[in-house]
Amino acid sequence: MDDVQIIDVNEDGEEMPVVHKSSLENQDLGFMRQTAEDFLGQYGWYLLFLTVCVILLIQYLSKKRASQGNKGSSNETAQDPALIVRRQEALEASRRRLQEELDAKAAEYREKQKKLEEEKRKKKIEIWESMQEGKSYKAKVSSQAEEASSSSAVLKPKSDKKLRGSGYNPLAGDGGAACSWRPGRRGPSSGG
Repeated sequence: MDDVQIIDVNEDGEEMPVVHKSSLENQDLGFMRQTAEDFLGQYGWYLLFLTVCVILLIQYLSKKRASQGNKGSSNETAQDPALIVRRQEALEASRRRLQEELDAKAAEYREKQKKLEEEKRKKKIEIWESMQEGKSYKAKVSSQAEEASSSSAVLKPKSDKKLRGSGYNPLAGDGGAACSWRPGRRGPSSGG
C-alpha cells in the first residue's frame, strides 16, 4: 500500500503546519534504566564513598549517645553517697566471705597433704626396717596389698572341679567325639 498523506486545511483553505506525532511505543521504564546507568557511571564512586561515610557517622553518633547516657546515669548515682557506701560495704563483705571460704579450703588441703606425707614417711620407715632385718620390702608391700584386697572384697570359694580330666585341651580334639576341631586346609581359596 502506498502511504497516504493527510494534510490539515483550515477554514480559509490554507494548509496548516503538520505536526508529526511519533507512533505510540511501549512506554515502560527503559528510559529510567538508561538514565540510572549514565548517572551511576559518572557518580558511582562518589555515591559509594558518601554511603560509607554516612554509615560510619551513624555508628559514631550512636556510640556517643550511648556513652552520654551512661554518664547521665553515673551522675545520678554519684549524687547519692549513701547508695555508694552501701554498695562498697556489700562488695567488701562478699570479698571477705569468699576469702574466708578460700582460706578454709586451703587449710583442709594442707591437712590432707600432711596426712599423706606422714603415711608415705611411715611406709618408707617400715620398708627400711624390713630391709635392715633382711626381709624383702616387696613381700611387705604384697602382704599389705593382700590385706587391703581381702578387707575390701569378698573372696569366692575355689572349686576343685577339674574340666574333663587333667590333660584336657579343647584344640587337640580328644575331649569328645562331637566337638572336635580341625584346622582348615592351607593354600589359596577356591572361591571365584
